Amino acid sequence: MAVLLFAEVTDGHLGRDATAKALTGARKLGPVTVLCAGARASAAAEEAAKLSGVEKVLCAEDPSLGHRLAEPTAALIAELARDYTHIVAPATTDAKNVMPRVAALLDVMILPDVIAIIDADTFERPIYAGNAIQTVKSSDPKKVITLRTTAFEAAPEGGNAPIETVPVPADPGLSAWVEDKVAASDRPELTSARIVVSGGRGVGSEENFKLIERLADKLGAAVGASRAAVDSGYAPNDWQVGQTGKVVAPELYIAIGISGAIQHLAGMKDSKIIVAINKDEEAPIFQVADYGLVADLFQAVPELEKKLG
Repeated sequence: MAVLLFAEVTDGHLGRDATAKALTGARKLGPVTVLCAGARASAAAEEAAKLSGVEKVLCAEDPSLGHRLAEPTAALIAELARDYTHIVAPATTDAKNVMPRVAALLDVMILPDVIAIIDADTFERPIYAGNAIQTVKSSDPKKVITLRTTAFEAAPEGGNAPIETVPVPADPGLSAWVEDKVAASDRPELTSARIVVSGGRGVGSEENFKLIERLADKLGAAVGASRAAVDSGYAPNDWQVGQTGKVVAPELYIAIGISGAIQHLAGMKDSKIIVAINKDEEAPIFQVADYGLVADLFQAVPELEKKLG
């Protein structure tokens, strides 16, 4: 068996956390070759080569790969797939866009959000918002898989894999880049942060959400939000945590004014320590919280800020 791992590459740099965690899972399937693709990918390839357990790194550079378009990237992966039994990627936004198309080009099923590898054909993945774990056995000749990175530890550095440049197939021309709108922030990235402070509908307004942001900045944390808060316009879409948002598993997750709908719990219940602040003592969030405070957040959060100095 041979595994091709599609690495997370953004603006020419390796998404190390996502790639290293997916590498840990991929190594359970066999020797791993990492693919770094983009308009600029050589620096990412050099970073990937240093990860322990990487057999080889493939570097694909072409302007058509520069804007995260699924069609040219999927065409490249499908072209390389003939030499591999498993095509794997971290379950990031980019991979969720690319890998289903890869599966379609190879005429196989997609195995998304895998959290455990039983053997080369058998995998576990969460269903029903994480309330059940499904065991899937695939008889496809090639397996196309996304790995939920919160389920795996990051592979350490210490490798020195060779890097090989590979040709890029012609752009299918099915889509074109128009523009990127990127939110800039000095805070940690949500999916890799050690601490996440999230606010929900109970925060009440976009203006009040500054309470959440100030507490997060005190703690050096990333800011998250429930879908209810995002839908209400209190927070931007890229802060959403949950089944239809981002899945996180930080060392500390602080949920403020979040009731704990099942869709939100699916995105954060694997956090090491969960702290909940809510004035409704019957809120479902308290069922998963390690520490719960029944209090008005507008009194509790400022007081917590003061305690933090």
